[in-house]
Amino acid sequence: MDERRNNLLKEIVETYIKTAKPVGSKALCSKFDCSSATIRNEMVILEDLGYIEKNHISSGRVPSEKGYRYYVKYLMEPEKITGSDMLKIQQIFADNELELSDAITKCMEIISDITNYTSVVLGKNSADNALLQVNIIALNDSQVVAVVCTDKGNVENKTFNLPNTININEVIKTSELINKMLVGTPINEVSIRLESEIKPIIKKQIRQYETVYNIFYDAFSDFVQNNSNIHINGRTKIFEQPEYNDVAELKRLANKLEDIDFIEKVSRDDDDENEIKIYIGDESEFDPNVTIIRKKYHINGEDGTIAVIGPKRMDYSRIVSLLEYVDEKLDSRKEKDGKD
Repeated sequence: MDERRNNLLKEIVETYIKTAKPVGSKALCSKFDCSSATIRNEMVILEDLGYIEKNHISSGRVPSEKGYRYYVKYLMEPEKITGSDMLKIQQIFADNELELSDAITKCMEIISDITNYTSVVLGKNSADNALLQVNIIALNDSQVVAVVCTDKGNVENKTFNLPNTININEVIKTSELINKMLVGTPINEVSIRLESEIKPIIKKQIRQYETVYNIFYDAFSDFVQNNSNIHINGRTKIFEQPEYNDVAELKRLANKLEDIDFIEKVSRDDDDENEIKIYIGDESEFDPNVTIIRKKYHINGEDGTIAVIGPKRMDYSRIVSLLEYVDEKLDSRKEKDGKD
């Protein structure tokens, strides 16, 4: 890759990011003061090298995954944050009444709004809790409360109405079975063991075992949902991008954005957690048609992750600059508050 090819690839990537339209040779002639034939020859070389690919609809070219990776590693330049965006973030961290964790969540809400991408904050995970006990409290003949307690002292309860065909004693016996077999299980793994270990047993003992099973499944699912400390902003914003105009593709990605297990894949271990990480396509382990840009943070002795999810045609330099600025303001606030 000589200088002209580097500059050409940079222009193709950044033009496609802005327009979402394949880039043709004629559009590049004036920029590089070259003939259309020269540009076409260089584009053929870039295509042979795997950095761009031909769009099947037109004669223009679009960046390939390899091209985006090369751009991010060698060609991308930081984008200066606008005064408006900077002020919005500054105002959040200037509010001393706001907990740092809440400030981070609000910042990511703003980033989702101004970029039209999906943003995620992953704090302490519910997997850190293990089941200590589940209790059933009968309110009356047809209503019970399921109380889930963990070893970290977290307690959640959920009220259920029972059909006339269900005996409350059957529900209580099932809770005793769960306490005997599943205590100590990480709370986000309980539902799996409930299905594989508890359900086969109560199937032999209870006529309407599915109803009883669902009481506990729903109770544990609610606990995971309420204690996962995952905040997702702009779930539907990503679908405003032209990449997702296919209904089947939209539904597939929408399901992943609703699935906590998939969202938790955004947080992963790397050698250097101080850097902003960019995962393009298959690198993300989330979805082959998205890019994830994320940064780890550390407050109050706990690790977390902030991330932006968007199409591979993401405005990389802008997102990186925004996350760097949030991280910078977070460090300043921690120093001011005297927190780690």
